[in-house]
Amino acid sequence: MNLSDPVESIKGVGEQTLKKLNKLNIYTVGDLLYHFPREYEDRSKIRKISEIEYNEVNTILAKIGTLPQNLKKGRQILTKVNLRDDSGSLFAVWFGQPYLKKQFQLNDTYLFSGKVTFKYGQIQMESPDYEKVAEDQNIFARPIIPIYPSTYKLSQKIIRQLIRNALDETQNQLIEFLPLWIRKKYQLADYNYSMNNIHFPESDQSYFIARNRLVFEELFLLQMGLMSIKNQMDQKRKGIAFKSISELGEFIRSLPFELTSAQKRVVEEIKKDMISEKVMNRLVQGDVGSGKTIVAAIALFIAVKNNYQGVMMAPTEVLATQHYQGLAPILNQFNIRTGLLTGSLTKKQKENILKQIKEGEIDIVFGTHALIQENVAFKALGLVITDEQHRFGVRQRTILSEKGSNPDVLVMTATPIPRTLALILYGDLDISIIDELPPGRQKIDTYSVNSSYRHRVYQFIKKELMSGRQAYIICPMVEESDDQELQSVISYTDQIKHEFEEYNISYLHGKMKPKEKQKVMEEFLKGEIHILVSTTVIEVGVNVPNATIMLIENAERFGLAQLHQLRGRVGRGQFKSYCILITDSKSKVTMERMKVMKKTNNGFEISETDLKIRGPGEFFGTRQHGLPDLKIANLYKDISILKKAQEACIEVLNMDPNLEKEEHQLLKSRIHQLFSEKIKEISL
Repeated sequence: MNLSDPVESIKGVGEQTLKKLNKLNIYTVGDLLYHFPREYEDRSKIRKISEIEYNEVNTILAKIGTLPQNLKKGRQILTKVNLRDDSGSLFAVWFGQPYLKKQFQLNDTYLFSGKVTFKYGQIQMESPDYEKVAEDQNIFARPIIPIYPSTYKLSQKIIRQLIRNALDETQNQLIEFLPLWIRKKYQLADYNYSMNNIHFPESDQSYFIARNRLVFEELFLLQMGLMSIKNQMDQKRKGIAFKSISELGEFIRSLPFELTSAQKRVVEEIKKDMISEKVMNRLVQGDVGSGKTIVAAIALFIAVKNNYQGVMMAPTEVLATQHYQGLAPILNQFNIRTGLLTGSLTKKQKENILKQIKEGEIDIVFGTHALIQENVAFKALGLVITDEQHRFGVRQRTILSEKGSNPDVLVMTATPIPRTLALILYGDLDISIIDELPPGRQKIDTYSVNSSYRHRVYQFIKKELMSGRQAYIICPMVEESDDQELQSVISYTDQIKHEFEEYNISYLHGKMKPKEKQKVMEEFLKGEIHILVSTTVIEVGVNVPNATIMLIENAERFGLAQLHQLRGRVGRGQFKSYCILITDSKSKVTMERMKVMKKTNNGFEISETDLKIRGPGEFFGTRQHGLPDLKIANLYKDISILKKAQEACIEVLNMDPNLEKEEHQLLKSRIHQLFSEKIKEISL
């Protein structure tokens, strides 16, 4: 049996079970075996019924005391059975599983494990896991029981049995693809041993040995896939060797401010890439306000002065327009012709700008997703820049690149990711970090309060408005819903109009037409709107130096990185700025987030904590297309294994860049299997 065989080839997978497995994205034998436990229960600690602890998971060895009953409880069926040992009795209860009535015979012995509560004057074990115990069975043989991520009506017992069947049917026949020298050097267990012991550990030690191997394997394969793609791109694609530009110094001196040393360092890295024949694939990471846009402008200047065109794509029309309006006057001084292509242009405007791009009458075009449409053609595209990369997939970046002949690619993000983790997410890119804020950038004072302070907060906003400043108020929703706890943009705007009668209030959200959004943003930028109530549509890149207050309602609904991005919309001018977070949540996670926001303005520190609190799955949110999901590794806890995996990966590729050696053939085929989608997208 192969990992790629359909899961229905496993004993016990019928039509109904197959549907439930598919809901968990399990389609093949491999999917089932890589459906790792989320936790384990130690059932070696069997308690007497008289010794059980309430509101905790207990394991008991008990006989069936009375025949099971199915009772109606509202619309559901409750199955109830009495369990006894020599110290007392309790009831086991299950909801919505009437078939269990036929499962238990009087006086049979079972191992039951579940949470015990005291309800309705009775001791109850709720929806326990159970296993029949034969008289001669050693119940302590495998006391560590796996608990799997599951779905409605697919019990732990069924999942465990199916995985046992899959392991039995593939027993010691899983093909080892990690070369022997890697396993020896990094002391990694055998593949078959690891798969058996991650699911059914013989001991704690066996579990740790198995997990170490599988975490290493997962991170190693991910790195190998990304670095192999990068190597192939470097080898196969000859890029544009741009020439050094004598005017560049004059352009940099003409900027309204001096570059920071971090900006200068990143500009040098970009220049080095652009001058070489290698296609530049570089990620520029920098905190909110670190000056990535001006670095992008310098790269565009180099491309245009080499008689090539440049393009800069942003995720929203508001941001694309802002880039255009901010950079066009600086570039125009050097006879560089700029244009803006967005979805809200009229048909005639669009036709006109498309013609100018095609004929080379526009040197640099700024825009949104409209840039990747088929009808957009360039005369000589030399540089592609995407801003806020996490909003785009690999495919979109590639489509834009294919509009030129191997143009250089620069990718920018203001979502700080710890460097080691950036290598995982953007392993096909070189990484530059702008880790310094320009002088004069304001520190933003951050406060966290509950809704009882709202009136005081409004008074504080009024005080700022009277001084001529402006404010943002962020709500997590657009329209009113059943959840009254959440502040909605439209109803919130209506509510506060009587509180701020003498001021102009408007709202902004993603469902508005681009022209409407643009109009509101222009009015806010001109100071005609005093308070802007918005969803997170203003999270990215919006620059209004006169706005000094960022009030975020229901702050518990946002991740730390998002709160930090939103806070970065203020403190952009010469005035003292404030961020106020309103939440009534008492949850530990919320408290921790608020504490971090008050303590630091450092995006990298915040991203570390965000990763720690939320875990990698949520942290990365919009994953790049074609990237395999992590099944077992935790990018926060397993950082030391990640470093070893990266070291091994570099060693393999230095020794055998195209994985041609015999000892690397199985590894090569496993990488292709995992990365087939990504390899297809990058057109290797």
